[in-house]
Amino acid sequence: MKYEKEFPLFKTKVEGLDKKFDLNDVEQRKEYFLAKAGSEIEKIKKYIDEGKTFIVYLLGKKNAGKGTYTKLLMEIFGRDKIAHLSVGDIVRDIHASMEDPEKKKELIEYLENNYRGYITPDQAIDALLGRDQKNLLPNEFIMAMVKREIDKIGKKIIFIDGFPRNLDQVSYSLFFKQLVDYREDPDIFIAIDIPEAVIDERMRWRRVCPICHTPRNLKLFTTKEVEYDEKGKQFYLICDNPDHERSRMFGKEGDEMGIESIRDRLELDDKLIEKIFSLHGIKKGLIRNAVPVEVARDFVEDYEITPEYYYEYDDAEKKAKTLERPFAVKDDEGVEVYSLLAPPVAVSLVKQLVNLLGL
Repeated sequence: MKYEKEFPLFKTKVEGLDKKFDLNDVEQRKEYFLAKAGSEIEKIKKYIDEGKTFIVYLLGKKNAGKGTYTKLLMEIFGRDKIAHLSVGDIVRDIHASMEDPEKKKELIEYLENNYRGYITPDQAIDALLGRDQKNLLPNEFIMAMVKREIDKIGKKIIFIDGFPRNLDQVSYSLFFKQLVDYREDPDIFIAIDIPEAVIDERMRWRRVCPICHTPRNLKLFTTKEVEYDEKGKQFYLICDNPDHERSRMFGKEGDEMGIESIRDRLELDDKLIEKIFSLHGIKKGLIRNAVPVEVARDFVEDYEITPEYYYEYDDAEKKAKTLERPFAVKDDEGVEVYSLLAPPVAVSLVKQLVNLLGL
């Protein structure tokens, strides 16, 4: 596995802890986190209670789960203590807000006071909206927008998702806390190691409700009811949402291509992580989505492994049956691995943060 010498496999298995937790249940997840990382959670809570915060740059491939891990830490420490800052969401929100003259005026005023770059604020906005094909959206513009969002967030722990996004932005990120001058927080880079095969399966088998747009996955995140179409010889997930009529869930156009549709992005993400790991003078950690099959039982519990769902059709009962087994794939080095559910990965993140903060 990548970076194994610098970052050995993390063990979530606790000797003598025999309870099996349902990691899909919020209350049981609370118990799980306390059982697995109770002392570390208390150290970070004490750190927060002293009025201290920190910034985490989450580095990972597209669909690696950056938002999911942040949400789990919000569960542990409280949404009032942690903010998730997605650079992609910031850009999309700005794009949408340009239809509102007042919001556009506010943005222009902010840029005039905070943006420094080689094209004008108006040109930068035109580049953002796709009206200007001559100028690329400058890194300085992204920096100003991230700073603006941090100003809104105030004094919270911040998990930044999507920055740095290219190799040029790595240098900017190293000095970012000096730019945001009221913060003296430690800043930490956390990379997510996830096999491309896992991302591929997440994309290929993704299903969405055509009514409420709830996402699920035929292979990795099933619904309570599954239907078999005898004519098309296909299994369909039926949306669980009780607020609308029963509906089949379908894949989005292009999902069947899997990671091939985002190959260039994945290659760039790999280069970004390698660049960060080659730098000196920064605190960095790594969380893993997977563990080798041959040693899995020594490191994790069975219920911490992602289940893979598959289906059989019972001709006699005229009913689809849902079965499950551990989700195993080959990682990027060809090693057979089990993919882990998000909570055990979050446990490793909490424990690493304690070490990186020197608590």
